[in-house]
Amino acid sequence: MVVQRDSIVEKVSDLYEKISNLESLKPSKDVDMLFTQLVLLCTPPNPIDVTKLPKNNQEMRSKLIRLCGEAEGLMEKHYATILGSFDNPIDHFDLFPYFNNYIKLSLLEYNILIHHCSSQAPNRVAFIGSGPLPLTSICLALYHLTSTTFDNYDIDEEANSLAARLIASDSDLSKRMFFNTANIMNVTSELKDYDVVFLAALVGMNKEDKVQAIEHLAKNMAPGSLLMLRSAHGSRGFLYPIVDSCDLHGFEVLSVYHPTDEVINSVVIARKLQVNEVATIALTEDATVKNNVIEELKLKQNVDDETFKMNMVEEFAFEQNLA
Repeated sequence: MVVQRDSIVEKVSDLYEKISNLESLKPSKDVDMLFTQLVLLCTPPNPIDVTKLPKNNQEMRSKLIRLCGEAEGLMEKHYATILGSFDNPIDHFDLFPYFNNYIKLSLLEYNILIHHCSSQAPNRVAFIGSGPLPLTSICLALYHLTSTTFDNYDIDEEANSLAARLIASDSDLSKRMFFNTANIMNVTSELKDYDVVFLAALVGMNKEDKVQAIEHLAKNMAPGSLLMLRSAHGSRGFLYPIVDSCDLHGFEVLSVYHPTDEVINSVVIARKLQVNEVATIALTEDATVKNNVIEELKLKQNVDDETFKMNMVEEFAFEQNLA
């Protein structure tokens, strides 16, 4: 096991050195080759826990995730510009080399979402960090959530302009998909309007920023609404930030799914806790009564996550601080 871990860390470190010495991360033969090698290396299931690597490896991993994020953003802008030059961009999405991955990932997320939705489908969805090529929200809107309104948020105005161009010629999507230029940390009361909030993998490129974004959502999302976010597992944690269940304070984790195919991101879905649930547990003095309440709520929600009680108590403390 140690030999396997050391081997992949050594190979990833070698690729990191080559990538970090590139003059540019814009799509090119050398950039495409190195990132393809990195993805092929990290995609196969591997039991490594990258969060427990030595400090020097952690620093390398953190820098590599940022490089991956920058390269992914440049690649999306490149293809969004190409696709936007067509009269009907949607007809040409297969020009993007990873389009099939988005088809699979959006179907996976839809199936997970519908399983946990109280109604058949959400009315309003927010996608945070949509970028210039928002294929997840487009695929969901096109194939699965065909009557849902999507508000896409990105901090980059150019990215939003490129994204809006992709759906402008579609009479249906152009009425249901909107693009907002904003730092999500400045979006507050609007978040209560959404049944579901998606948090893109590249929002928060390190642990601290990711947790800060999640805490902001916990403060402002409507109780009972759903949060869907992307994480990574095993060696895929060299490519994307990892979100642990314990990072989701104020939420009840409903499901965590780790793909083993070419879909790289893990999918996490969580429910924003109801204030009355939190208060019931936090204010109950009698330990037996408190445990009975917890078990009753778990049974009602069909969950047994160990973080359930902790998240509820922390959420109640948070609500008290807001009051």
